[in-house]
Amino acid sequence: MAHKQSLSSAETVELFGRYVIPNYRRYPVNLVRGENCYVWDSEGTRYLDFFCGWGCNLLGHCPPRVVQAVQQQVATLVHVPNTWHTELQGRWAQMLSQRSFGGQAFFCNSGTEANEAAIKLARLHAPKDKYKIITFEGGFHGRTLGSTTATAQPKYHEGLGPLVAGFVYAPFDDLEAVAERIDSETCALMIEPIQGEGGVRIPSREFLAGLRQLADEHELLLIFDEVQTGCGRTGQWFAYQHFDVTPDVITLSKAICGGLAGGAMLTTREIAPSLRPGMHACTFGGNAIAACAGIATLETIEQDHLLEHAQQLSAQFRTRLETLQATCPLIREVRLVGLMIGIELTINGGPVVEACLQRRLLVNCTHNTVIRLLPPMTLTPQQVDQGCDVLAAALQSVSA
Repeated sequence: MAHKQSLSSAETVELFGRYVIPNYRRYPVNLVRGENCYVWDSEGTRYLDFFCGWGCNLLGHCPPRVVQAVQQQVATLVHVPNTWHTELQGRWAQMLSQRSFGGQAFFCNSGTEANEAAIKLARLHAPKDKYKIITFEGGFHGRTLGSTTATAQPKYHEGLGPLVAGFVYAPFDDLEAVAERIDSETCALMIEPIQGEGGVRIPSREFLAGLRQLADEHELLLIFDEVQTGCGRTGQWFAYQHFDVTPDVITLSKAICGGLAGGAMLTTREIAPSLRPGMHACTFGGNAIAACAGIATLETIEQDHLLEHAQQLSAQFRTRLETLQATCPLIREVRLVGLMIGIELTINGGPVVEACLQRRLLVNCTHNTVIRLLPPMTLTPQQVDQGCDVLAAALQSVSA
């Protein structure tokens, strides 16, 4: 049952129309409550959420350990500047370090901030005459100006010029093209190990290994943007662990705090000192609320064996979706790693998203034809089947 609200969905839409800048395309639904894989609107309708918080709610909505930790911390210490030490931030950094390649963390509030930190680090670490960063077509790195420029998609650049100098774009999964673009001014390669917004595009193991080799040969930093793939989304702590390729830098956000705002950049102890005092900062980065939520998120994944559970759910999704593909001519390809799932269609995916919404299932469409699922790792097998049944019905309805 939904919490009592003073405004209906229609009234909330009207309120937004008057007072909120319309820079998002929003559904005309006022969501008021969430619990695990479900959300409710102000009319009491329940939805099964297979796109939880754009991937931020990897533990589902309002995960109990995270809620409890935040409730306790908000009454103890909310925020102090980063001119002081707090045990929580240090413990959070330690836990992330121990589950990745070791090293040190810089904390911020979002993925784009983490990527801005990585861009600065790459240039600060390199000799002064090396500043170019190679990124990849179809990639997505954020909405601030540097991260937008790093995003090799012209549609996000319209009206924003002049963009930040020094970014060079290469085709995804084309090692020869990357080698051709490296010159004496290149300082880094920056890539999503699995492209998310670009349609859940999975590179070959040889490509990522080749990037590591090129970075080593030319003394470049290899930066993995794991904002969407990190913190357990793929069934490993980090996506790079699937490919046996260790980057120099990883950027994190989305699921890192179990649904709260938070972000981090991790790098090695040898590289970290290049981000020297005075060159970068974040007022709220690593604050006590984010830190306790981040710790509780990692502890929940570990104590509840959710990495293993995510792998089991992924196998179930693969079986269900590939079986559906065999009978549904609208599905061109199914791509997934862990609980990062893309279903490429032969038609525009917008009507499929709407058909799912009508059937109380929340999904996403990216790049016009890819239905994207980022479900929580707390799903039950029964909920996987329920959602796949709804998706099948939605596809059938748009093909009729």
